[in-house]
Amino acid sequence: MFRIRKIHDQHTPGNRQALDQVLAILRSHFTAVKPEKLHHVIARMDNPVKFGLQTIIFIAEDDREKVKGFAILLVAPDLKFSYLDFIATRKGALAGGVGSAIYERVRSEAEERGSVGLFFECLPDDPTLCRLPGLLPDNAARLKFYEKFGARPIAGTKYETPVKEGDLCPPYLVFDGLGRGLPLARDEARAIVRAILQRLYGDYCPAEYVQMVVDSFVDDPVRLRPPRYAKKIAPGAGPAPRTRKHQVMMVVSKDHHLHHVKERGYVESPVRIDSILAETDKTGLFVKVPVERYPEKFIRSVHNGHLVGFMKKVSREIEPGSTLYPYVFPVRHADRPPKEIWVTAGYYCIDTFTPLSRYTYRTAQQAVDCALTAADLLLGGETLAYALVRPPGHHAENRVFGGFCYFNSAAIAAQHLSRYGRVAMLDLDYHHGNGQQEIFYQRRDVLTVSLHGDPDFAYPYFSGFRGERGEGEGLGYNLNLPLPEKLKGAEYRMALKKALKRIADFRPEFLVIPFGADTAKGDPTGTWSLKADDFRANGAMIGAFHLPKLVVQEGGYRTRQLGANVLAFFQGLLQGRKEDLE
Repeated sequence: MFRIRKIHDQHTPGNRQALDQVLAILRSHFTAVKPEKLHHVIARMDNPVKFGLQTIIFIAEDDREKVKGFAILLVAPDLKFSYLDFIATRKGALAGGVGSAIYERVRSEAEERGSVGLFFECLPDDPTLCRLPGLLPDNAARLKFYEKFGARPIAGTKYETPVKEGDLCPPYLVFDGLGRGLPLARDEARAIVRAILQRLYGDYCPAEYVQMVVDSFVDDPVRLRPPRYAKKIAPGAGPAPRTRKHQVMMVVSKDHHLHHVKERGYVESPVRIDSILAETDKTGLFVKVPVERYPEKFIRSVHNGHLVGFMKKVSREIEPGSTLYPYVFPVRHADRPPKEIWVTAGYYCIDTFTPLSRYTYRTAQQAVDCALTAADLLLGGETLAYALVRPPGHHAENRVFGGFCYFNSAAIAAQHLSRYGRVAMLDLDYHHGNGQQEIFYQRRDVLTVSLHGDPDFAYPYFSGFRGERGEGEGLGYNLNLPLPEKLKGAEYRMALKKALKRIADFRPEFLVIPFGADTAKGDPTGTWSLKADDFRANGAMIGAFHLPKLVVQEGGYRTRQLGANVLAFFQGLLQGRKEDLE
């Protein structure tokens, strides 16, 4: 099994590790190319303006992060075309459909970016052009592969003319119309060919050669070579498969109901999930994805091991049907935790109303699994994923739990994504996201932003103040926007605009949204007056950001309106995304 992941930059640890493997595969396939030339292929990622082409690398990697194949796609926003620079699989490994999967993902990206088509070079299968007979079988096999997707060499031009005397196997220029069936206009093709030869091969192709090739495109529309190999069309030969930009990938915490405290006044109940599903299930906007299981090391990547061990132990020792509330808090001797487990709860908790039960660890762990599954969907190319979970998590810090939260699912997902690019967290719960603030407070690769009730009157009372901006390297990478006790939608959007401006300045690759609907009018834990239309408007503002988004469910306790408000928020996200692309 493998997943396909998109890489935008080369500087994060996960991306650097993958790109080292990409270079190794390149060297194994292109032994005659100088190493510095291959490094230049990767280095172009950092300066798209200089080269006039944006570099995107797709990798197919297994669950151990071993790269099985890759493709390097170049996108020219000004001329609306995409160019496949390289595509290769690891030598000595069984293909297992890797090449087809990567090529389909490249086609999808080209279509998503509004390209007129996908262009690339391929060595010829014509013995009169290729005077190296040993290459002909492999060349024919490649052209046969692409032909199944509808991609064929452009015919009737001088693109195959050798640049220099002695060039033995000049390439075809191949065109993939992405299954649209639309002709390629001559003038459009001329501009694109000029850009390819000048931007990619300007140091090799003289100006007079470029002009000669461009002038040879005389057919309007451009002709493609008739099919030579494909007897049947591959499934991907139709319109390029697209990420589901008008749908939401949903991962639901299926065993959440096991953590059920049946006590009067306890609002964090299973009916919260049911009320949301009752609205989302009837829309067709949400695609449910099975939950993947992740090792505990992901939880320990943001939470102290002693807290994790305590959660496991206390969940084993509590009798089914019983609950334990923290009631002793060893503030003065925090370095000497109590030995009795019933007393130890207060050592790891920040309040007296967050209960522990037989199923606390199991349900909190599954919430983490949901968030990580959704995060990996973004890494695989999806643009919007929703982890519908309980218990919530954004109040859980590195070594303490509280506020109905045990493990910080959103922060754990952000930590996972941060290996592959900059992450911004936008906390929209009524209460301050103290958990992710504390976890990332000294880091600059994860920006934490929170809109919340002022801690002068709102839980958790001890954090969320405007002056908390981060420490050390993280100074300036935490933004708190505490808001007044009475607030309507228009006032909220003014603060949201400030939050989004800071996020835009940060330029993240991923946006993680710990989302609480306890900002709604009538919520028993909040004091604001947001209605469904406000949630929709908020979603539209955020949806206009053209980057992958992960929404993790946090609060929201007025169950009669909870589902409608959550649905409105996602409708806004989808609408904003649609308008941004159009």
